[in-house]
Amino acid sequence: MYNISHFKEPERSRILNLMADNPFAFLTGSFKNGRQVATQIPLLIEQREDELILLGHIMRNTDHHRAFIDNPIALAVFTGPHTYVSAKWYSSPNVGSTWNYMSVHASGEVVFMDDEELINFMKKLTLHFEGGDAHSPTFYDNLSQDYVDKMMGAIVGFEIEVKNLNHVFKLSQNKDKQTYQNIIKHLEFQEGDGAKIAAEMKKRENELF
Repeated sequence: MYNISHFKEPERSRILNLMADNPFAFLTGSFKNGRQVATQIPLLIEQREDELILLGHIMRNTDHHRAFIDNPIALAVFTGPHTYVSAKWYSSPNVGSTWNYMSVHASGEVVFMDDEELINFMKKLTLHFEGGDAHSPTFYDNLSQDYVDKMMGAIVGFEIEVKNLNHVFKLSQNKDKQTYQNIIKHLEFQEGDGAKIAAEMKKRENELF
């Protein structure tokens, strides 16, 4: 990850919010021999006093499961909105175009849950993504016992205490005011991630100029 001071977010809450708003993260690791594994899974984020904890589950007896038994070091990548930024929008356009994006990297050691911890986690996970609706048929407590027995035997839960939290919020903070405002103007006409990046830039405009 690029470590450039222009693109660092001083407010930790914004970093955690990006993670929470984009929970379908890339989870990566490797065997001790260097063979890599990567997949995307939903992660819950918990703050326990001074500790930031990631919670998730993966399929049992897969390359991921075996890799984290062999080498528990993991990296989770949370990717937010991103968009192309044309240099023709700059006040001095005779330079290369670029890409604005928001990304957070969280790393630490995988610790596998026991059976009781996995049950408690699955209750949290299903309730969270069902918007707190405990009456939803997909909330853990409302699932059939046959399904639960089959599902729980096929997965392993884990926690990662985040030891390193890095991020890049590349939002044209290194540009002059005219260029910054012009980028916002053009991105606001777009849909999807372009408009989202414009909204993030507008939040920071008064902090930069």
